Amino acid sequence: MALTPPVKEHPYSHLIDTLQDGKIQFFNLQKLSDPRYDKLPLSIRVLLEAAVRNCDGFFTKEEDVQNVLDWQQQQSKAEVPFSPARVLLQDFTGIPAMVDLAAMRDAVAKHGMDPSLVNPKCPTDLIVDHSLQIDYSKCHSAIQNAPNPGAGDGQSQGPGPSRPAPSWRGSQCGVQRGSCSKSSCSDPPPAAGRGSGQQIENTPLLCPFHLKPVSDTETTLKNQELELIRNKERLQFFKWCSKAFKNVNVVPPDVGAVHQVNLEYLCRVVQVSDGFIYPDSVVGTDSHTTMINGLGILGWAVGGIESEAVMLGQPVSLTLPEVVGCKLVGSINPLTTSIDVVLGITKHLRQAGISGKFVEFFGAGVCQLSAPDRTTIANMCPEYNATVSFFPIDQVTLKHFRNTNFTQEKLELIESYLKAVKLFRSYEDASEDPEYSEVIEINLSTIAPCVSGPKRSQDRVAVSSMKEDFQSCLDEKVGFKGFHVSKEKQNALVPFLHGGQEYQLAHGSLVIAAVISCTNNCNPSVMLTAGLLAKKAVEAGLVVKPYIRTSLAPGSGMVTHYLSTSGVLPYFSQLGFEVIGYGCATCVGNTAPLPEAVVDAIKQGDLVACGVLSGNRHFEGRLCDCVRANYLASPPLVVAYALAGKVGIDFEKEPLGETSEGKQVFLRDIWPSREEVQQTEEDTVISSVFKDLRARMEKGNTLWSSIECPDSVVFPWDHKSTYIRSPSFFSKLGKDVPPPQSIENAHVLLFLGNKVTTDHISPAGSIARVSAAAKYLQSKRLTPREFNSYGARRGNDAVMTRGTFASIKLLNRFIGKPGPKTLHIPTGQTLDVFEAADRYHRDGVPLIILAGKDYGSGNSRDWVAKGPYLLGVRAVIAESFEKLHVKQLVGVGIVPLQFLPGDSADSLELSGKERFSVTLPESLSPRQQLTVKTSQGKSFLVTALFDTEMDVIFFQHGGHLRYVARTFL
Repeated sequence: MALTPPVKEHPYSHLIDTLQDGKIQFFNLQKLSDPRYDKLPLSIRVLLEAAVRNCDGFFTKEEDVQNVLDWQQQQSKAEVPFSPARVLLQDFTGIPAMVDLAAMRDAVAKHGMDPSLVNPKCPTDLIVDHSLQIDYSKCHSAIQNAPNPGAGDGQSQGPGPSRPAPSWRGSQCGVQRGSCSKSSCSDPPPAAGRGSGQQIENTPLLCPFHLKPVSDTETTLKNQELELIRNKERLQFFKWCSKAFKNVNVVPPDVGAVHQVNLEYLCRVVQVSDGFIYPDSVVGTDSHTTMINGLGILGWAVGGIESEAVMLGQPVSLTLPEVVGCKLVGSINPLTTSIDVVLGITKHLRQAGISGKFVEFFGAGVCQLSAPDRTTIANMCPEYNATVSFFPIDQVTLKHFRNTNFTQEKLELIESYLKAVKLFRSYEDASEDPEYSEVIEINLSTIAPCVSGPKRSQDRVAVSSMKEDFQSCLDEKVGFKGFHVSKEKQNALVPFLHGGQEYQLAHGSLVIAAVISCTNNCNPSVMLTAGLLAKKAVEAGLVVKPYIRTSLAPGSGMVTHYLSTSGVLPYFSQLGFEVIGYGCATCVGNTAPLPEAVVDAIKQGDLVACGVLSGNRHFEGRLCDCVRANYLASPPLVVAYALAGKVGIDFEKEPLGETSEGKQVFLRDIWPSREEVQQTEEDTVISSVFKDLRARMEKGNTLWSSIECPDSVVFPWDHKSTYIRSPSFFSKLGKDVPPPQSIENAHVLLFLGNKVTTDHISPAGSIARVSAAAKYLQSKRLTPREFNSYGARRGNDAVMTRGTFASIKLLNRFIGKPGPKTLHIPTGQTLDVFEAADRYHRDGVPLIILAGKDYGSGNSRDWVAKGPYLLGVRAVIAESFEKLHVKQLVGVGIVPLQFLPGDSADSLELSGKERFSVTLPESLSPRQQLTVKTSQGKSFLVTALFDTEMDVIFFQHGGHLRYVARTFL
């Protein structure tokens, strides 16, 4: 078949209209003169515009355009392509995409073709934001066994005990500018309670290698420096990418989190290219790409494999979605933050069962939400399993753009274009309301302050009920809402010493309190509420216990800017919430270890210790192995619970503490009013904060600028590197497409249950010292201190393959208890998953996975498909899949097979120890039923989850990458 679209006249050229006296052209969809257009949800109108503009008769056909236009009849039926305006990558998921493109250049060169032809066709932004770790903190005990400060390259150059300092470091301990040396560290002073008195305390930093005070208190700079040193190889590769590839823009570390930078700097609202104007749109490799929908820019998450295809000119294929209209009515309670609104809407929509659908907000209640409020709501979209949560652009959005350095000329162009194609909304005018698949009404006045947990974001708990709810969690059997602590042990108190003082831990004691990036920091109102709360708390003489691991990781420098300008930042610091850097930290498991005395006390009492964070991920054990109960909360509530020191508190009846005069202080006494917050926001969150980010982007980073990178068309792979490796996806690549290979006598690698998440399949946190990945790194002469994290090593297929199914929470039915183990069926031995897969590979045995419902749920990662593929998995048979994960499996050449309704491994009495065979016909078709046969004589039908003909084509090529590579041969 042809691999490139034919050149012909555009079938919709008659729709072209002009703006600005003919200087700019656009496809005016109103010229269709079709009454169906005015009834379309505005998110579908964006899909329609992209289909019309990109209609080439190959990837996008006139039939696709008509299907989108006929959305009312074709929703949930027709498959349509979507070509976004740009691609957004963050470094964890972006590095394997760029490594694959570099490897593709090698493959093209080996076939005698010009490797420089391999470039993204779609503009691509890569933000380096996921490598930050908390090495330094102003808490005296903040650093014990500091995580991975070494460089971790193949030469084992990272500093560590009894190792020489590398030539590019100033001292053995790795502290900048000689602030600490092995001979000059002095004993730390006795720890004092944080927040005591009105004077802001200048608490010394600790050297992470000697646990001694450091004279320089520039915590952020030190964390940033270690981030750059630890990830030097990755950053060199990123810099090479920015030079070698066209259409690639790399945003270096210390600028901001991907979502924040996307909102503040990269979003364009409309694109102008080759004289044409059209809506901005984006697909990204992070599940929270959906945040951009709050600004009326259509975008969602895809796997790294799909993103690579889009980068190289392929459209995203999706089933024309149902669009749920979410009508907001009523007035927001003055004490309710936007995060409360977010969590309330999250639970409501989660219960509504809208998986895979678009959500579009309308109704007069939307007018009460600021643009940051809307982006916060849109950001939680993955938590209720919708594809997008879309807020069409209105006057509130335009006002926001006016404060984000858009020129008046650009704003006038935006407004005139959007109104010309009816992509502009007045929420108070009900006559503009489109027709939706269904309407869900939410009364904003019914939403009360809440948190979510202790293990899942959808388990919402009213703050007023938190004390009773936590008690019920102790009583309940082990599950999403239970820990099953016996009555006689529920009142356990475990004393311990910290900083020379005695404290006590109990069930519900708080040990981690993190105000972190990505979900909340984009919203100035909640951050300022937290800052004003901290200010009032310090003024009242309240303190946070010093053993609580507190941190503040803003989404970008913009947040630090307005917290500083408003005068609340020192009060954050006084309570221990000091800025530790910019990027994902606690949320992705990059948390510094708890003080040993705290860990020992938790273990001694078998306590259900707690963490509270203002992020979006809090799976059990992700923050810290010994912290079992984790709650999502708004930033001010994170501060409130930190002051309380426990989660089991009734804020209405119980005080947070006492003043120096002995007066009780309640939360209501220090909670700032909505008017106070709004006034502070108005005075500080203005265009200057966006000018600050722009200045940071233009100024750059000194250490980043000093990094040298190769100057070559193809990347010179370093075979000693443990960060960057050329993967084997293009081995044996030929011009001809081989016929489908049936699966014969496969063994089951893993027998899994329901709700297997991407965290289970491909963990993002630290590398356990007893894991298969650790053994590999140790074989490369790296110490545990140099392991870094799975996220940081996603450019190394050897590490990531060994890290596949390495989660300590993975429950394999072959084993019967959590852990990254499986049964090697021929020998009956229990092995690491990688070791078992390696044995099967050496014996030439193909593998499959058996699973239950919702296989692959969670945030998007390409290694959740690449890893199983490199382990030798040919198919996954499950009761149901996360749709995004299906695309990822197809994209690497793994067959996603779904049991027929009513069937499961249990109903079919499968033990998992049988051998399985699946015949794949040469002429596969979407949703085709296939027969699975077992060595025990059983057979059953499954559905091959190929949604479109393009899915079948990609699978037949061996995945997206091989398909794209063949376009250059």
